[in-house]
Amino acid sequence: MEWLGNPLMRWLKAAGVAFVAAGMLYVLRGIALRYLNRLAERTVNRIDDIVAGTLSRTSLLAIIAVSCYIAGHYLMFGKRVDRVLNIGLAVAFSIQFAIWLQTFITLSLDEWRTRHNDKRNHASMAATIRFVSRLIIWTLVTLFIASNLGLRLDAVITGLGIGGVAAALAVQSVLGDLFASLSIYFDRPFEIGDFVIVDEYLGVVEQVGLRSTRVRALSGEQVVFPNADLSRSRIRNYGRMFERRIVFKLGVTYQSSPEQLEAIPGIVRAAVEAQEHTRFDRCHFFQYGDFSLNFEIVYFVLSPDYNAYMDVQQAINLQIFRNFAANKIDFAYPTQTLYHQPLSFREGSAPSPASR
Repeated sequence: MEWLGNPLMRWLKAAGVAFVAAGMLYVLRGIALRYLNRLAERTVNRIDDIVAGTLSRTSLLAIIAVSCYIAGHYLMFGKRVDRVLNIGLAVAFSIQFAIWLQTFITLSLDEWRTRHNDKRNHASMAATIRFVSRLIIWTLVTLFIASNLGLRLDAVITGLGIGGVAAALAVQSVLGDLFASLSIYFDRPFEIGDFVIVDEYLGVVEQVGLRSTRVRALSGEQVVFPNADLSRSRIRNYGRMFERRIVFKLGVTYQSSPEQLEAIPGIVRAAVEAQEHTRFDRCHFFQYGDFSLNFEIVYFVLSPDYNAYMDVQQAINLQIFRNFAANKIDFAYPTQTLYHQPLSFREGSAPSPASR
């Protein structure tokens, strides 16, 4: 009794070989997984966990395909059937390789997010990498399978190129925002929670997405920036400020004595140094103003917190006010002094031309 040119005993032998090969491959997969899991329990790094998770995604379909390919060598077929077996093995291996690679990338991204302890900050970038990697992997697998099926790839590639250009022009702004999000992530101009100023907008970064970045403004509303616009903007990031440089001015009246003017730098210095987390830099009498003698003061608050800065500035202002009052130094404010000299004429005489 024959079927497809092979006797029954040969079919039974091939079936036995396929069954044994499938069993051996399945057992080998289990042994490798148990070894990797035991190794993962004894090591600190996570690479063996990722490899074990990748290997666990070995599909039963791939094992059956390999087993059938091995068993096919015990049967006598024509060239067409042998080609079908070769194509089937290539397709199964391509799909399995794509599953392995995709699983490896996914597990690596999950480990990367866990290691940074900030899933919100890296979730958008992980989603971008996962999407792009899947698109590339399955596109290459599809092209490889099409090549093995005998399709002409030159026409396919040409069509993909023309379609890709048309699609890129249609979604140009979306692609610009997508690549800008990659630029923002790798360049890291800010992080989630940083206080930033972009043009006239200011607030705390809440989320960096694939297309836009969301900032919570001080007045409460959420401001959404397209990533492409944000990557071209000048960003002032106060979240990375280590200390704050403060420059302010005060003016005293022109009626102040030289001794009072000489005492002002010491008064200001004492007021600044009396506060915690400050560093005095300088205080100079630098300008004769229109109605005041002006001093410029520079000091540093050793904290980036804005509320802490305002508390320190308020304490300094109050201390200066008290010390100026104790030393009878008057603050200047806009004033004008008019000098009026009345003209006197002799009775019955007209004013001279020079006095007109």
